[in-house]
Amino acid sequence: MMICLPAKRRLRNGLLAGVAVGLMLAPAAYAQIAAQRAPPPKLITPPPGDDGLAGGGFYLEADELTQDNVTHHVNAKGGVEARYNGRTLRAESVDYDSATGVVVARGKVQIINSDGTAQFADAITLDKDLSNGIALGFSTRLAGDVKIAAASATRVNDQVTELREAIYTPCPVCAETGRAHPTWAIRARKIIEDKKRQIVYYQDAVIEVLGVGVLYLPAFWTADPTADRKSGILPPTLTYSGKRGISLSLPYYQVITKSQDLTIAPQINTKVNPFLNVDWRRRFYSGTLNVRAGFTYDRDFDSSGHKIGDLTTRSYILANGDFAITDKWRWGFTAERASDDLIFDKYDVTDVFKERGLYAADDRRLISQLDVTRQDRLSYLSVAAISVQGLRPDDNDRTFPVVAPLIEGRWEPAAAILGGRLRVDGSAVVLNRDRSPVNPLLKGEDSRRATLQADWRGSFTFGNGLRVEPFAQARGDVYSLNQIPAPGPSSATVKRGFYTVGADVSYPLIKQVGDVTYIVEPLAQLAISPNTKLDPRIPNEDSVVWEFDETNLFQINRSPGFDLYEGGQRVTLGGRATAIFADGRSASVLVGRSFRNGQDMAIPERTGLQHESSDYIVAIEGSPMHGVNLFSRWRLDSGTLAIRRLEAGGDFATSHVNGYLRYLQEDQSPTGGKFKGLDFRGYVWANKNWGSDPLWRARHRPRGLATPGRWRGLQGRLRSAGGRLSPGSDI
Repeated sequence: MMICLPAKRRLRNGLLAGVAVGLMLAPAAYAQIAAQRAPPPKLITPPPGDDGLAGGGFYLEADELTQDNVTHHVNAKGGVEARYNGRTLRAESVDYDSATGVVVARGKVQIINSDGTAQFADAITLDKDLSNGIALGFSTRLAGDVKIAAASATRVNDQVTELREAIYTPCPVCAETGRAHPTWAIRARKIIEDKKRQIVYYQDAVIEVLGVGVLYLPAFWTADPTADRKSGILPPTLTYSGKRGISLSLPYYQVITKSQDLTIAPQINTKVNPFLNVDWRRRFYSGTLNVRAGFTYDRDFDSSGHKIGDLTTRSYILANGDFAITDKWRWGFTAERASDDLIFDKYDVTDVFKERGLYAADDRRLISQLDVTRQDRLSYLSVAAISVQGLRPDDNDRTFPVVAPLIEGRWEPAAAILGGRLRVDGSAVVLNRDRSPVNPLLKGEDSRRATLQADWRGSFTFGNGLRVEPFAQARGDVYSLNQIPAPGPSSATVKRGFYTVGADVSYPLIKQVGDVTYIVEPLAQLAISPNTKLDPRIPNEDSVVWEFDETNLFQINRSPGFDLYEGGQRVTLGGRATAIFADGRSASVLVGRSFRNGQDMAIPERTGLQHESSDYIVAIEGSPMHGVNLFSRWRLDSGTLAIRRLEAGGDFATSHVNGYLRYLQEDQSPTGGKFKGLDFRGYVWANKNWGSDPLWRARHRPRGLATPGRWRGLQGRLRSAGGRLSPGSDI
């Protein structure tokens, strides 16, 4: 029997009240419909609500509907389904006692809410006010696929619900596929949900992993899944490694104020002492502050977990802050230090080597800095002080300089100059180091540098598509040097200046064939400047990592820093071909080479750019499908076409793979000798529920090679926004 009719009076809040009223009204409505022979008149129906019913209406469907006027009971049996106010009730039977107002639903009871959450029970009973009730064989699915099951559930009032012999888990469970136990769960004698305080309390709780109990807690609490920010225990993490054994991390999140919180995450290990991680965050009206720290008291240990040395304190700190002084002025800092070179690896501390401040360090280097910046549409200024800690096996921190200050500025006039753009750049830096990076037994060289540079570039496009961009550049440097290695005086002041004039020429050709757009672009650059005068007194601090590839093939000065520069007369030729498909796929290839009037001894031999004819540069990029971007870059020997440098990889963002892959091969690396490295990280999902997060890094280089320990790239290129260094400019 099916009944669908509007509400006759104001219904009490809640689904079961609507069902009860519908059950009482159903017999009279059915008799009226049965007696009526003519088609009912057409009614103007109000706009449907979220449940598809007219405003204030309900829907009831059941195989059998009876009313007992003696006992005042109304019963619906067989496939009962009722919808009211955006909620749906399904059960095998529903009984309503009109005398007491008690509603009882039995048999595979389901309540589906409008927000997608659901409750399940074998039987459920509610009182006349629908504020108190009991459910047997209860389970629920909350937002975020969180699941709670209990032998019984008691609704004390609108805000508090008690569950006995309960289990809580956000992980998938499917006995049909053999996944009878979730990855992790909390099983407790009693769970109390307090909606007003947005807290879930647990009594006599056991944390289980794959159905096995690993930790007992007599009492604790977590945030309600619906709470945006609430103090409580966060989901635990269980890992295994040969060096620490089984590790259980149980984070506790504490909301201090609306703009301040603290996460304490003790890591309990079976082979080594516990390790405590702390993360404190605070937001101010002008900026943010974040402090991460870790601490333990233990002996050192090897990759197998065997203890080494004496008991001592081992710790780290990763802190940063960024604050606005005015709409143009900002200041910030980073504080990064570790007591052990391998502390992050041994305790699996993640997100360590990343950009936190104005300048970014290289992989396995920590940088502490203090900076002030000013930026508007036409100018930029930054002043910073920097200190670096190296965590590589061959790093010697005494050979790293203390950088204080480092000043960089840029200014552009608003109006065009001679039909082009003019930019004036200035920088200054003071470096003080304790020991020489070449020979740590010797005292380190101190240096101070000031630079002023002006760049002008125009752009002219002719009617046939030919584009010409003339440019001019002039720069002057002043160095003040102390502790210069012998022979010669130990201090000196060195001045130098140079200029470059020339033009970039390109002629893009475009053709449309079906749904593919082809672009062929011949490229050329002519640059004229005085030959380089190499002064051995000037230390190479910021141009050690000089690479020649497609990113700087057509740059005016291909040096990554200030200490070295490229001079002489040179011509660079190349071409780029690109294919763009209508469905978003694309592919491009770039080939180029540079020629100069003679050797430039200031350029490192390993770059392939020192001689009259440079090595060949080849770069291929492509996107064969949505979410996949591949690249390959080669530097080929100018005479034999042998591979001198190869970099290949891809970025993946598909339904099964999300990550990156990088392979690097160098015939001669900046530290000398050959280098091969493979770096891969990503999420790999076999299906909807199973996946992994692998991190694989394999690198090879000959033994006996030492990193020079130079300060690399801090004086390098600035990004156009924010004044931050480009990814290629690192320490």
